Amino acid sequence: MPIASASLRLIHLNDLHGKLRPEHIPLIVAHRTEVCLALETGDGISAGNLAIPTREEKVWSLLSKIPIDAGTIGNRETHLLSSAFEAKLKGHQHPLLCANLTAKSDGSHPLPGSLVFERGGWRIGLIGVSVPMVTAKMTARAASAYLWEDPILAARREAGALRPSVDVVIGLTHIGLSKDKMLAEAVPEFDIILGGHSHSVLEQPLRHHETWICQGGSHARFVGVYDFDPRTKQLTGQLHPLFTN
Repeated sequence: MPIASASLRLIHLNDLHGKLRPEHIPLIVAHRTEVCLALETGDGISAGNLAIPTREEKVWSLLSKIPIDAGTIGNRETHLLSSAFEAKLKGHQHPLLCANLTAKSDGSHPLPGSLVFERGGWRIGLIGVSVPMVTAKMTARAASAYLWEDPILAARREAGALRPSVDVVIGLTHIGLSKDKMLAEAVPEFDIILGGHSHSVLEQPLRHHETWICQGGSHARFVGVYDFDPRTKQLTGQLHPLFTN
């Protein structure tokens, strides 16, 4: 049996809002190591909540150059209309996860809720959840092709099923820092939460109960670079500026 690596490198981007540029890519790629996951947690595109893109969003091809291994969707990537939702995601090349999104017509999940990677001898489970845009209790449900479940309930269900089969559980969330703290309290299976939505600048990882929480501001100002030891459950690292003056 191969010896597992002592450290897993995590590269994290969130809330890019269409501001990622080609000159940012080598600055991000420079942080990659042999045992690495690059992850993105929503609101990467430039189109707003109700906008319908007329062409493929440029950010998808840029993220593929890093490359991003997996991500979740933010409010910018969602829409009430299925055609607009598909237009926003057109061109994405990495898996997008969202456990709390369902099709209103039949309750199916347009995107998977979780995914497992193997890196450095470790099995790493990823779970994605996003901010609820339209719930079953909202009047807007009549016009929406999709409904959003409470992200904490969905994450608890996914984490309970996933935890026994993996060494590390990472949440890819777009629900804001205050909700990430609630998630850490409600779902202790998470080792790490890589968040978004509130544009919080956490210079270093925040330990909340037994879960590490990271978030890197917005508009491609920073990339988060972290090293996690699955044996000791210790996470170190920080935000690095993406200034290209």
